[in-house]
Amino acid sequence: MNAKLSGKSKFRNQLGQGMTEYLIVVALIAVAAIGVYGFFGQTLRSQTAGIALELSGQSASEAINQAKSAATQAQGAANQRRGLDDYGGGNR
Repeated sequence: MNAKLSGKSKFRNQLGQGMTEYLIVVALIAVAAIGVYGFFGQTLRSQTAGIALELSGQSASEAINQAKSAATQAQGAANQRRGLDDYGGGNR
């Protein structure tokens, strides 16, 4: 009887371990998505605004130009060499 209980207990622990691993993976994906959105946020917002304007039948040329401008600024920021000396500076 005890052998059956310990076998069920092991199975439950394995199921719990699998769920924990999935939660860790989901958390890592969420952190990565937040980082990407933080870096490309303005570009994504402008492109989404352009899509919404076009779907509503309006011109999206201003939103497209804003997206291009934000992408150019992001590219300029990405090309700058950064180290630990300027950690926390200019991250806003």
